[in-house]
Amino acid sequence: MAGSGYKDLREKLKSMMPYRDNYKGNSLRDPAESPYGAVGGAAAAERKRKYHEDSDSEPSDYEEEQQQQQKEEEEARKVKSGIRQLRLFSPDECAKIEARIEDVVSRAEKGLYKEHTVDRAPLRNKYFFGEGYTYGSQLQRRGPGQERLYPQGEVDAIPEWVHDLVIRKLVEHRVIPEGFVNSAVINDYQPGGCIVSHVDPIHIFERPIVSVSFFSDSALCFGCKFQFKPIRVSEPVLFLPVRRGSVTVLSGYAADEITHCIRPQDIKERRAVIILRKTRLDAPRLETKSLSSSVLPPGYTSDRLSGSNRDQILKPKRSHRKADPDAAHRPRILEMDKEENRRSVLLPKHRRRSNFSSENYWRRSYEYTEDYDEEEEDGSPARKVKMRRH
Repeated sequence: MAGSGYKDLREKLKSMMPYRDNYKGNSLRDPAESPYGAVGGAAAAERKRKYHEDSDSEPSDYEEEQQQQQKEEEEARKVKSGIRQLRLFSPDECAKIEARIEDVVSRAEKGLYKEHTVDRAPLRNKYFFGEGYTYGSQLQRRGPGQERLYPQGEVDAIPEWVHDLVIRKLVEHRVIPEGFVNSAVINDYQPGGCIVSHVDPIHIFERPIVSVSFFSDSALCFGCKFQFKPIRVSEPVLFLPVRRGSVTVLSGYAADEITHCIRPQDIKERRAVIILRKTRLDAPRLETKSLSSSVLPPGYTSDRLSGSNRDQILKPKRSHRKADPDAAHRPRILEMDKEENRRSVLLPKHRRRSNFSSENYWRRSYEYTEDYDEEEEDGSPARKVKMRRH
């Protein structure tokens, strides 16, 4: 030890680790000075700054949840802004109107309406008055925005009782202006019936869309997605209770930018809704020839499209099918998510809805409804949902 020039082991260890003095003297050094010198201190500060920037650019799970929750709340607020709901019809008034709806059902069963007035589906019958329109498998070309009004006179006129008992009261309470309604549709649902997510065709109908509910309470849901086999419905962006005798008015975001539907679990008793709308002046309309030519057999000449022959060769509709109580539980092959494509065709860019999914939207209740339909598409390898616009 003496030959090495060190008096004891502590001096030797100190000479081997001179940087320890720097750490011990940190309290006496300028705080801005790095223990590794000026250049090393700047590099360390830069690394620290970059670390914090990277941390800021990648939000935590909690922050992501907060952002998603804010988006969902904003979406629900937008939907609410386009909804108006009133309780206008008393139980006695409802009973009178419900008796008239029963009469419509009875007349349809007896075949007293025109062919295109009645459209039947499992657990849901639809009755068009004033104006009717084609959709889905009724068209040779199917897809978003392909709906067309029937030629004038193809469906029965709006019954007088609808004017006297329903429309007049809506006009008196300034829900709609005088002369607004030229299309009335009655949807009659059995328990477990539904109508899939859809937007009422923007190129066919003006806004607002007015619906009046009868027979029982139900609900209207916004932003749901349907899947089948077994039937599944995602959580809605907004859950809207609909009471018997209530009037629901949809406009703006609620009518144009998000789908609405009636879920099977929300139809616990028989329920009917009268939907009152006005068709656009420039709405596309089928001509008689185009309505029937898509189903002409080979060699069938156009000069036979007249008189009673024309009625016999119109494309068969589902209106001839009887409602089967078990049909709702059978597998259905459907095609999903056509609404986004439909909006991209029919709406200007600044009005298109952002393309984020509503699968994870939580259910929201709101104290304040309308409808849809589903369709089969054969030959598809996947089972999906087809959005229907009604």
